[in-house]
Amino acid sequence: MSATTTSRVLAIDPALRNTGFAVLEKCGGRVAALTYGTIKNAPALLPSGCLVAIHERVRELIEEYHPDEAAFEAVIFVQSMKTAITLGSARGAALLAAAQRGLPIHEYAPRRVKQGVVGHGGAQKAQVGFMVRALLGLTETPQADAADALAIGLTHFQTMESAARGVATLARI
Repeated sequence: MSATTTSRVLAIDPALRNTGFAVLEKCGGRVAALTYGTIKNAPALLPSGCLVAIHERVRELIEEYHPDEAAFEAVIFVQSMKTAITLGSARGAALLAAAQRGLPIHEYAPRRVKQGVVGHGGAQKAQVGFMVRALLGLTETPQADAADALAIGLTHFQTMESAARGVATLARI
């Protein structure tokens, strides 16, 4: 009789105003969403305040759920330098919270996440939400940012399985 392995991942889809988050747990072959949602920052909140709010909420999630690892959406190419800096800052605030807790951190390109969950790298957000709901047996379709975070977590577990079989590499940042 073999022991069943349990693994938890904190998944983050960073943005300054709406950072998606999810904590997923895999026990044996079953994956469950322990929590998910969006860190919503008001338009009136200064960007520096948004970064503090993101960092603090991610820190709280880590303390409450004790994930084994963290998975983030990788840096994407954007048209505006200002947008790139804003996204990078939000990502950095969340990354710092995970790094301070010593979590192994992995990243996945948006196309890889969509490919892993929907089967098509150019999938629309609604398709990602629908598939996340179906794959996790949720009673409702999560909001877009939370659905993206759930998809990142699912992609991480898929990649872990592939790496264990020697088919993929599980790279850390």
